[in-house]
Amino acid sequence: MATMIIDRDVTIPMDDGIALRADIFRPKDGKPAPVIMTLGPYGKGVPYSVGYKAQWQWMMTTHPDILPGSKKEFMTWETVDPETWVPYGYVCIRFDGRGSGRSPGKLDIFSQREAWDYYHAIEWAAAQPWSTGKVGLNGISYYAINQWNVASLQPPHLAAIIPWEGAADAYRDIFRHGGIESNAFIQAWYPRQVLAVQHGNPKGVMDPWLGERATGPEKLTEDELRTNRTDPVQDVLKRPLDDEWYRSRSADWSKVTVPFLSPANWAGFGLHPRGNFQAFTQAASTQKWLECHPGRHEEWFYLKCGMDFEKRFLDHFLKGEDNGWDKEPPVQLHLRRPFSDKFELRKEQSWPLHDTKWTRLYFSAEDSSLSWDRPAKQSSATFKALTESLTLLSPPLEKETELTGPLSATIFASSTTTDMDLFLTLQAFAPDGREVDFQGTVDPHTPLAQGWLRASQRKLDTAKSLPYLPYHTHDEIQPLTPGEVYELNVEIWPTHIILPAGFRLGLQVGGKDFERPLPPDTPNEAWVARGSGPWLHNLEEDRPGEVFGGQTTGRESFLLLPVIDR
Repeated sequence: MATMIIDRDVTIPMDDGIALRADIFRPKDGKPAPVIMTLGPYGKGVPYSVGYKAQWQWMMTTHPDILPGSKKEFMTWETVDPETWVPYGYVCIRFDGRGSGRSPGKLDIFSQREAWDYYHAIEWAAAQPWSTGKVGLNGISYYAINQWNVASLQPPHLAAIIPWEGAADAYRDIFRHGGIESNAFIQAWYPRQVLAVQHGNPKGVMDPWLGERATGPEKLTEDELRTNRTDPVQDVLKRPLDDEWYRSRSADWSKVTVPFLSPANWAGFGLHPRGNFQAFTQAASTQKWLECHPGRHEEWFYLKCGMDFEKRFLDHFLKGEDNGWDKEPPVQLHLRRPFSDKFELRKEQSWPLHDTKWTRLYFSAEDSSLSWDRPAKQSSATFKALTESLTLLSPPLEKETELTGPLSATIFASSTTTDMDLFLTLQAFAPDGREVDFQGTVDPHTPLAQGWLRASQRKLDTAKSLPYLPYHTHDEIQPLTPGEVYELNVEIWPTHIILPAGFRLGLQVGGKDFERPLPPDTPNEAWVARGSGPWLHNLEEDRPGEVFGGQTTGRESFLLLPVIDR
């Protein structure tokens, strides 16, 4: 390409002798420039349009004018477009992580070894003659998660990061929601997106830019491939409690001091947004911004509004431009209203918002309702944990109501067995009965909020818990005594919605994943599901029927809502 120099399959040695491979895109003028980098398992030589054909076609059809000025010839999944960023004056580098693509070694996702590889890659890039010494990270999902991990190691030349929709706590965000194994996504994602590009996979796709397999020249047998990787589903199954395995794959907020922009998706339940919100409230960095947007997982990263945010932020911290970014309010929210594709930007000074009125909405099991007033008498309701659920509805809202922030529920319940899992889903309904849902990161009909809790892991960390944000230790299993009532504090991931007068709130409480019935002839594969996307918790080994298949009885309980009082 006329405007940039492209160096393919560059070898970069790590501290233990393994050499990773990278593709480097840099300005043709040869002048030193700041670096934008990604490192991960999806294959630097797998074109977006080939490896993710359905997502590519959706994006190009929905947004035909996306990334103006770029032919989009060098794009890969969830990474920046070199044809856009190199003309901005940046060097773009894509590393194949250890054990993936053309980089040899053992494949171990989100591991400390990967984080240290990232550290050394950053320091290598900073020392090159075409680099100014300032390195930034910018990428989606996997390419966001490991940004938090390497930032915790504090590479000296890491100047700024944009973890776009990035989980940060391996236990709570990714693998075990409230202690319940989130298996379905990993079981679908790992072979499809990671193992297909494992280094040495003889079935790997061709890298059209290099003219060789994207998985490298080495051809490993299936046994050799299996030996050369970990098994995350089994790793998680044998680790029901939070331990060093999860901690080594999680951010250490006390050590994340680099300036960052943390973009969260309002409808990303099951994977990323909790990490983006936690980063903003917990990380030690004094220069941090939170941005919240709607849309599909890969969508807003490339839209003009997202690109403008990314460029201003990186120009400020990597180029030293005085472009007013440092005066931007720290919280930037795109507002959601029912049945609308317009998302107004509103800027705030804090998260949670300073004028939040924490408001209780009480359960009435007797008539399956939610009430702003405590019920006059106690009532209870029972459901079969693995097959049934309860839906509670509020009265029509008397005025326009905004909910913005984290939520929680305090539920008093008993089980006929020694454990139970709770699945909570917040919904809203128009006066004509239509449900208010949104295009999520994957699922096209995502509800307003979700939360989960395994009752035997109800123990709270009192030092870290807040009334609106319970934090569970997940360090011991406390079996239930059948028939005994327990107080269960359920974290529900943050949400935002502005509801007109006359709309109703709904809360589904059950012992299984929220899933709507599918319309006839609708395909139901992992990536287009029925309300919970691919983030399902249906591994029988983790939820045996004799333990989790009892009857659950709920009593006086309440939902704590972040009502914005303006």
